[in-house]
Amino acid sequence: MASLHCLLSCLLENPALLLTGIIVVIISVLLERFGIIYQLFHKVEKNAGRHGGELVASVLQKHGVQYLFTLTGGHISPILVACEKVGIRVVDTRHEVTAVFAADAVARLSGTVGVAAVTAGPGLTNTITAVKNAQMAESPLLLIGGAAATLLKGRGALQDIDQMCLFKPLCKFVASVSKVREIVPTVRKALAIAQSGTPGPVFVEFPIDTLYPYSLVEKEIGMKSTSKSLGQKIVNWYLQNHLNNLFAGAWEGRDLTPLPVNIPQASSSQIQSCVELISKAKKPLILLGSQATLPPTPVEDIRKALETMGIPCFLGGMARGMLGRNNPLHIRQKRRDALKEADVVILAGTVCDFRLSYGRVLKGSSKIIAVNRDKSQLYKNSDMFWKPTIAIQGDPGSLLLALSQGLKGFSCDKSWPQMLKERDVEKEKDNSKMAGQITDLHLNPLKVLHCLEEQIDDNSILVADGGDFVGSAAYIVRPRGPLRWLDPGAFGTLGVGGGFALGAKLCRPESEVWIIYGDGSLGYSVAEFDTFSRHDLPVIAVVGNDACWTQIAREQVPIFGSNVACGLEFCDYQQVAEGYGGRGFRMDRTNEDKMEEIFKQAKQLARDGHPVLLNVLIGKTKFREGSISV
Repeated sequence: MASLHCLLSCLLENPALLLTGIIVVIISVLLERFGIIYQLFHKVEKNAGRHGGELVASVLQKHGVQYLFTLTGGHISPILVACEKVGIRVVDTRHEVTAVFAADAVARLSGTVGVAAVTAGPGLTNTITAVKNAQMAESPLLLIGGAAATLLKGRGALQDIDQMCLFKPLCKFVASVSKVREIVPTVRKALAIAQSGTPGPVFVEFPIDTLYPYSLVEKEIGMKSTSKSLGQKIVNWYLQNHLNNLFAGAWEGRDLTPLPVNIPQASSSQIQSCVELISKAKKPLILLGSQATLPPTPVEDIRKALETMGIPCFLGGMARGMLGRNNPLHIRQKRRDALKEADVVILAGTVCDFRLSYGRVLKGSSKIIAVNRDKSQLYKNSDMFWKPTIAIQGDPGSLLLALSQGLKGFSCDKSWPQMLKERDVEKEKDNSKMAGQITDLHLNPLKVLHCLEEQIDDNSILVADGGDFVGSAAYIVRPRGPLRWLDPGAFGTLGVGGGFALGAKLCRPESEVWIIYGDGSLGYSVAEFDTFSRHDLPVIAVVGNDACWTQIAREQVPIFGSNVACGLEFCDYQQVAEGYGGRGFRMDRTNEDKMEEIFKQAKQLARDGHPVLLNVLIGKTKFREGSISV
């Protein structure tokens, strides 16, 4: 400090020296701003054969990315071509939102980051719903976007908008690459952040001049070598310096390997407190949410842990199917009644939002163990309707493994899961009776779903995309194992079907992939039958066609006496699928006795490599009467 004080005194006493110092500082700042200092120490390669897209592809490859979903555009062509060259499968869709939904599905099923790349402007704005859905579903996803050239931003270039402001509220991390040498570290950082803590989407923007070769960028940048005017020479100097800075150090060797991923864990004292609380319970209950299926814990290990503890479970979101089709610990019906009787409730990745009536369904005298990676989700609505006894910001899957170790020898009262299962059976008998009822002019949707339940293979993956028909399917059709059910999650998004099925079939080519559609939701992604056909991805879609947005009409009509905007038509959707290269069937009263046979024909066609759409004309029932959509 003393030497700094002497230096300042010396400068103040010598105005000329002070002025010189200020000038040196200004020049240094300017040189750094224009990248001249960097260029002195880093080579500017003008190799016409190399481009920034290769760097993006090399990082993705090193991180184990197998699929890149896209709708092509000039801004991102170098990335697509480079990915194809290194063996990453590039899958082009008919809408950008589908590309992101597909990447979301890959993230959920593979345990890696799903990746989508779309062009600038409207290409990116088309993805916003899917990115928000991934944020709320906590899916690790990298969205790559094109952008206007670095010098042309804000100058009216094609498709140039402020993309960063759109994605900042939706993503854990956003970045705009401004130099080729930034590509590798930026993409590595984005991929690590997507998976760390509470997983979620990240966004990296690539101006077009960071992706194309030096020679092409130089040609398009606007230098006029024939001009002799001083003004043009200054402009040329600026442009040449900008170009050199853009490519300086571009191809220097950099580490491509994944950065560490940080996952919050419960402390040993928290685990011990949970063990002590559960060991005293007579009627414990586990509510398992999607977050329990996230890495690093394999889902099969979680399944074994649940069976070891012997505590009855309600499964939601991606956790559906965790215990298989008919496990005695898996309770499907009358959750509200079970929660009123439980003395200890473990919320393992389950959130007290609208799905749990904001926590109001939890009994005040129950001991609540809540575990969630996200602090805001962990305590959601705890200031109003419920209070956690033990709250842990940590990974639910890892905690369940630790609890199964700490609770060895524990077993709750055997009459408790037996009673819950008996209620289950009784409720499902009632549902089966409703499936036998005759409906107006068309098929009973419950009968259709019961038939589907008997026909799907044990390796099937179910994709849910719709309102009323899908809501009924959730009660009847059972996922056969872990990670075999895909629904949008808390955002309640329609239109996920095509993208989710696309990602699922790529990740599990040996599995039957079934999309359960409402006729309304089908309209969002029916064009992806073209994608299924072109990429040889034979999925099967079952469309509950009641010519209505029934989930809305079931409350709008009784309350307001009007069906306005809810009515559709009994369209021949099977013909649309055929027009896109698939196969189609229409199921109605005329072939009701052949329902099982038609399902079997669809399965065989899928095995032969054809995507199939079953257009099932259905009537109305009173099943789920009173359910609302808000």
